[in-house]
Amino acid sequence: MLPRPSIIRPSHFVGVKMRSRFARHALPRGFAGTAPQKLEGPMDNAFNRERLAVKAHAAQSAGQTRSISRLAVVIPALILASLNAKNLWDEHWEHWEHMPPLEDRVQYPYMNIRTKAYPWGDGDKTLL
Repeated sequence: MLPRPSIIRPSHFVGVKMRSRFARHALPRGFAGTAPQKLEGPMDNAFNRERLAVKAHAAQSAGQTRSISRLAVVIPALILASLNAKNLWDEHWEHWEHMPPLEDRVQYPYMNIRTKAYPWGDGDKTLL
């Protein structure tokens, strides 16, 4: 047989949640990068000095890598995409040059079906 749910249990969970939410907002924690950069007392040892040197080098390398990736990846990618778009555009208009003029094409009954007139001009011509 299943135990009966207690009325006290849900309120207990609400209290725990409220306390943890209060603790999160009232006592903000810093990120790993917000540690003091100056070592004092027992924290000033060879291991921690080396860690700070590695951290400084990583920050410098990250900025350098970011700028290199912008120059070496993004700009060539934009150039290649632009060339591809230009080639597609030229192929499209080359195809249209081989077609007969619009006035000479056959007008089939399913083309240009309109159920009501356009609200401008004489109602038969488009804006283009």
